[in-house]
This record gives sequence, structure tokens and C-alpha cells, in this order.
Amino acid sequence: MQADWLWALLGGGMIGGAAALYLLVNGRIMGASGIVGGLVDRAPGGAERLAFVTGLVVVPAIGAWFAGGAATGLAGNPWLVAVAGLLVGAGTRLANGCTSGHGVCGISRGSRRGIVATLIYLAAGMATVFGLRLAGVIS
Repeated sequence: MQADWLWALLGGGMIGGAAALYLLVNGRIMGASGIVGGLVDRAPGGAERLAFVTGLVVVPAIGAWFAGGAATGLAGNPWLVAVAGLLVGAGTRLANGCTSGHGVCGISRGSRRGIVATLIYLAAGMATVFGLRLAGVIS
């Protein structure tokens, strides 16, 4: 669809705006994996963390509802999805952050660690997709 770039621009603007607002209000970097990890570990600020995670789920659901649904491109193999989710979770723990912390906030602050982490997880993602396509697991 020709207007897809507008949706991407809107979504990117919302993520960037949320990251800036989170930093201004809380004085901390908006890293989703750290926020979820703190919720699981029962770190202080549980209500704030729960509100953040709830917003991560509810806001896109409302947007999809208003748009009449959303095409996810999700793989048809539930085992592949589960393994991918576990690997992403393990990777965010190893990298001490995720796309929101390193990619959005780290790069925008000029953080060398954020830039390197982002380059590594992008390269790993590309290599994974290439390998899975080569093996015929995904199309």
C-alpha cells in the first residue's frame, strides 16, 4: 500500500515521543526490556511499570481495532514464534537492553554501546532470516 510509509512515520514518531516524554518525566531511559524485567523482578515502581507495559499492549490493539485489523506477517508455525520470542528475550538480557533502550534512546543520545548493540542485533536478525529462508523454514 502506498500510504504504508505514513503509518511507519506515525509509529516512529509515537515511539520517539514516548521515549522523550519518559526521559523528561522520569529522568530514565525508556527501555522496554528493563521495564518488563523490573516488573518481573518486583523492583520499585511496579505500578508505573505495569502502566507502561499495559500501554504497550492496549494502544496498538486500539489502533488495530480502529483500522479494522492488522496484518502481522507472523509465521504460521507457533513453535518458531515461541523459540524466536525466547531468543529475543535472552538477547535483550545479554545486551542489557532492547530496541527501545539501545536503538531508539541509545542511538539518539550518541551512545557507543547503544550503537554497537543495535548494529549487532540487526546483523543477527538479518543472518537469522537469511538462514531460515535458505533452509526453507520461512518464505
